[in-house]
Amino acid sequence: MKKNIFVAATFAVLFTIGCEQKKEASADEITTTEVASTPTNTVNNPNTTNPQEIQPSADAPVMSFKETEFDFGTIKEGEVVNHTFTFTNTGKSPLVIESASSTCGCTIPEFPKEPVAPGAAGKISVQFNSSGKGGTQQLKVITIKANTQPEITQVNIKANVAAAAGQNGPFRTNS
Repeated sequence: MKKNIFVAATFAVLFTIGCEQKKEASADEITTTEVASTPTNTVNNPNTTNPQEIQPSADAPVMSFKETEFDFGTIKEGEVVNHTFTFTNTGKSPLVIESASSTCGCTIPEFPKEPVAPGAAGKISVQFNSSGKGGTQQLKVITIKANTQPEITQVNIKANVAAAAGQNGPFRTNS
């Protein structure tokens, strides 16, 4: 019995000493980690979970949109609608768009393939096909990758797609 108490007391003392050393070490680690992981110049990139360090350039192109979201309102299912987002390169060097993509194949963006000079305007045309989307609210994100800082810019389109005639479910309508 005395032997069991002695063994239990020994483990308790060793456990307490080990925890105190770990607490002290983790306090030092937190301080070091906080200082080391705080970048001075960061970019919020939606494709990563951590901010990225960058070398800021005062001469970088800047994509400035007149609007970043457009609402088509209520449209009929099967209707194809278009909207053009207009932007200006407010930076000091030519703006080159590498790609423009959407969250869905029903939304097709078109962008200028030629560089957009500083001070010049450009257009990104977006076509949305509402086939098969009846009775739903749609939000489509168009992601634009360019030589800007940050290199990813996003614009959105929205639409409330009304169900096509005859697709109101098992009910008969008098229209």
